[in-house]
Formats: sequence, structure tokens, C-alpha cells
Amino acid sequence: MIFSLNNKSVSVAEKLFSIWQESYSIEAKLLKVNDFPPLNRTKQDFLDSSTCFYGFIKDDVYNAVIELRDNECALHIQSLVVQPSQFRKGIASKMIAFVLRENMNRNFTVETGCDNLPAINLYL
Repeated sequence: MIFSLNNKSVSVAEKLFSIWQESYSIEAKLLKVNDFPPLNRTKQDFLDSSTCFYGFIKDDVYNAVIELRDNECALHIQSLVVQPSQFRKGIASKMIAFVLRENMNRNFTVETGCDNLPAINLYL
């Protein structure tokens, strides 16, 4: 159910853009911000990205996506988005477990908004 995604594909980039808009609009409201940089990403930004994307896909629907940036000393969880209709179903935890399992000998970094308690609890 978790697959590597080819963000260089136009159809994949469109799906990434869509889930980013849906998920991050919820986080922007949670953080009470009007200008939220993740919502400014364009489809072209996804096509041009050098990060790695993995998706939790069921029936060709992107239920969650994790984006990873490989830094020299650590693997950075750049983004983790979940389709709002799939919140609180354990999918984000499955995505984190997958990444940790696949990269057991790596250090990880992650960051989130200080008022995003669901994300903070997940990462802890």
C-alpha cells in the first residue's frame, strides 16, 4: 500500500499538488496563519523537486504522502500530508513506521508548527 512515487510524472505531480492543498489548508487553519508556504507549492515545484516521495495509495487515491530530503547527516521528513477524510485512521503512523523501517541506520530530522499538536504527538 506504500509506494515510491515518481514526482517527475505530470499525473503524479497533479495528485501531489491536490493532497498538499487539501491537507495543508487544514494545518494553516490550525496554526491560524493566512500565508502558509506549503500551500504556495505549484505542480511545477513537484515536478522539479529532488526530494523522494512515498504514497499510501488505495484504489488509486492518495491517502497520504511523505516527502523525504536526504541530507548528508540525516534523512529529513520534509512533509507528511494526509487526505483530510483519512485523518485519525493511523495512516501517518504507518508512513512513519515504513520510513523508519526502510532506513534503520539513519538519523532523522523533522519540524512542524508549535501549535500543530497532532503532528507533534505523531513525531514524538
